[in-house]
Amino acid sequence: MGARVAVAEDDPKQSELIRRYLEHEGHTVVVVADGRAAIDEIRRNPPDILILDIMLPKIDGLDVCRVLRSESTLPILMLTARTTQDDLLLGLDLGADDYMTKPFSPPELMARVRTLLRRGGAVRSADPRQSRTEVGRLAIDRARHEVTFGSADVVCTAAEFRLLDALVTHVGHVLTRDQLLELMHGIDPYITQRAIDFHIRNLRRKIEPDPSTPSYLLTVYGVGYKLADHR
Repeated sequence: MGARVAVAEDDPKQSELIRRYLEHEGHTVVVVADGRAAIDEIRRNPPDILILDIMLPKIDGLDVCRVLRSESTLPILMLTARTTQDDLLLGLDLGADDYMTKPFSPPELMARVRTLLRRGGAVRSADPRQSRTEVGRLAIDRARHEVTFGSADVVCTAAEFRLLDALVTHVGHVLTRDQLLELMHGIDPYITQRAIDFHIRNLRRKIEPDPSTPSYLLTVYGVGYKLADHR
């Protein structure tokens, strides 16, 4: 069954190209041409995934990502003509789940859309008998796609949720970045080890009492990361 995909792109040729490829794969597509319209559309009719161009009029894509990420865990795939690493990673830092640089290959874009949609589907189909795990004050509910720390709800992106799920499942064990990538997504050439570091940093901001001295998400230098066993 196809998904509902929102595309925020102000270039008519680019948006039409993306729309045709998405519809060919059976998805329903809504296209908006500026950042303000993107926020309004997502709030009014939440899609299954958003393809978001950075260079949008009225409100740029980075601010759109910042606003939407504060409100939901909607999967966001960001498109950018900017090619410096700092610009690309800024999107991940704001909560985007993936990014592509322009010009891009439409078949590759479709592959990444499928990957993001599969991740969401895998989370929704989790066995409810094994859906909730608690580690100290941290709790993850896979069936509800919810994370809490103490009494506070923690809003996570799809990628952050998958990363946290992998660490919770292997609590107390050190996982390399490559192992985390495989546990999160399978063998996915589109997600980099550097992205793991950014997701960890964002998660620390959300769940650690003091992110500068983490007590849950620990770095094991030269190896990877582990979730401390607070059980």
